[in-house]
Amino acid sequence: MTASRRTALGATTLVLSISALVLAQPAYAGKPVPSGQGADTNEEGGGDGKSIYAAASVQYSGAVTKSGGAGNVASADVNWTPPSCWYAPYMGAKDFKKKMSGDIDKWQNDPAITGTAGSAIGEMQRHYEDDYGWTDNPGYKDYNVDKDGEGMFWAGVENPNEPDYLKRTSCSDLPFWVDNGEAPPPQYEEAITPEMLAALAYQHMELPGTKVTLAPEAITKVNLPTWAWLDEAVFDEVQATAAINVPGFAITATTTAKPKSLTLSPGTADATTIPANGGCPIVDGKIGEPYAKGKAGETPPCGIIYRRSSGGATLPLKAALTWEISWTGTGQAGAIGMPDGTIEATQNITVEEIQSVNR
Repeated sequence: MTASRRTALGATTLVLSISALVLAQPAYAGKPVPSGQGADTNEEGGGDGKSIYAAASVQYSGAVTKSGGAGNVASADVNWTPPSCWYAPYMGAKDFKKKMSGDIDKWQNDPAITGTAGSAIGEMQRHYEDDYGWTDNPGYKDYNVDKDGEGMFWAGVENPNEPDYLKRTSCSDLPFWVDNGEAPPPQYEEAITPEMLAALAYQHMELPGTKVTLAPEAITKVNLPTWAWLDEAVFDEVQATAAINVPGFAITATTTAKPKSLTLSPGTADATTIPANGGCPIVDGKIGEPYAKGKAGETPPCGIIYRRSSGGATLPLKAALTWEISWTGTGQAGAIGMPDGTIEATQNITVEEIQSVNR
């Protein structure tokens, strides 16, 4: 909330808490809804059954988690994060009036809300009912009901997968009006965009597991090359889509992941990776090469040579598959790059002390 808005509302931390918690909470749209279930008409809110209620739901489809939680992809760029919160379409004017006027009446009759908080609630009432505003958020006469159907009030939405509470609740400005087809006022930098939707699709993306096939499998020998490769099915392109689609406002973004390379970590310093940096690139649409009879004397294109026995214990062989990520969306002519993503899997390997093996 800007300084001018804080001054106009006489805001304190308590007032901000009231506005952020009570006003924005119904608009929380971070929880995914099944594809095809978006904004619903509110038969009770608008009086005519046509006003949009809680329309800010983000719709997810494609390769995304079913639970609504974060997917299994970690960004290779530790400084990249999806949005912690955003502003999105919330309610039509009639529905917003019913919701807001009811809340204000409840707060004004709550004996626990007094002093500065009580005064701020009165300022909010004036803001939405009596056209009392300020420079960057003008007031509204009777909740803009004369413009019902011509736009929507937008409100803050939390990302439930953001662990930092302060970041998650930082979109705390009071709901503001946006006409259909118009962009939100420029001061609301967190207003939802296709790029933000792409990042949310990235966050919810679920990629195939990375189980590396090994030969020998599970038990290998000292100084014997262990071949490693991935099933060709892993290399299929994977897509996840996030969208908001309500009257007067519709944006969508699709995030695409393509396998890029496999990195092996043998779980011990007493090992040599092949290639030496542990990174196995995609060659002719595959990573590594399956072992076959007659290849015992060959060096695998992707693999590990263990130099010391594991002493009866197991070693954690980690395989990290890197995916190239890009997105396309509303208003974009072509694909735009995003940070690579990785998924890891660990397999237990036993290394036995045998110097030579006949295959």
